[in-house]
Amino acid sequence: MNKMSSSVLMVGLLAAITGVQADDHKSLVIGTNNWAENIAVANMWKIILEEEHGYDIELSDVSKSVLYSGLANEDIDLSMEIWLPTTDASFLEPHKDEIDVHDVWYEGTGLGLVVPSYVDIDTIPELGENADAYEYQGRPTILGIDSGSAIAGSTDDAIDVYELPFNQVNSSGPAMMAALDDAYQREEPIVVTLWSPHWAFAEYDLKYLEDPEGVYGESDDIHWMSRKDFGDDDPWLTAVLNDWHMNDDTLGGLMAEIEQTGDPVEGAQTWIDENRDLIDEWLAAGDGE
Repeated sequence: MNKMSSSVLMVGLLAAITGVQADDHKSLVIGTNNWAENIAVANMWKIILEEEHGYDIELSDVSKSVLYSGLANEDIDLSMEIWLPTTDASFLEPHKDEIDVHDVWYEGTGLGLVVPSYVDIDTIPELGENADAYEYQGRPTILGIDSGSAIAGSTDDAIDVYELPFNQVNSSGPAMMAALDDAYQREEPIVVTLWSPHWAFAEYDLKYLEDPEGVYGESDDIHWMSRKDFGDDDPWLTAVLNDWHMNDDTLGGLMAEIEQTGDPVEGAQTWIDENRDLIDEWLAAGDGE
């Protein structure tokens, strides 16, 4: 083989190697929303996939409606959270043929109106009977999160079904939690929209108000979802995420770490460092792909 042929062969080999490396470097957009567990697991997976598996991950914080349309239009590759069969069903329905719903990673959610355990009521009808105790800015108020969320819609329904003389005030999750903390420290009545899993139940002594009319539905499970045919494009990650499971201890620990540090990246990294065995079990599921 002459020198020119050797050089051409070497250039070809380098190009092939570079091409393989480029193909292995996957860029993904993960759609997120402002729920505490969503922020926690999205940052956890971003760190794991970028630092250990060569992915380039963008976290895109969007509203619920934009999240589902983004997956359907393939502007977003995956999202770590869809509550089924009840809470997020209405968001999925218009796009069900363009979105793939994958396996459950958390079982048995909670959703509804929540009060501190020190208040004397236990049901939503009792809330209506004691409305004056729950005034906020001069009017009986339920403090909620963003108006486009499923829990905000269910709360509007609850106000109608139970004929509650209440106004729902929508803001961000952190703003709602700040108001809860302020009332809790002063042991004043307050009612908020909240869900499980959430770090608040470890931080405060809280209770769900019983919902005899079932407005908030039955318990859901949390799945992950993706754009159509993502499983064919990335079978390794699909196998890994399908094997991923968390419970109140593991997910609660992750959220608590983030809440304690005040930084989702720092908190998620600390949790990852302390839970390597569990993470390695999830990752092992992709070995056959």
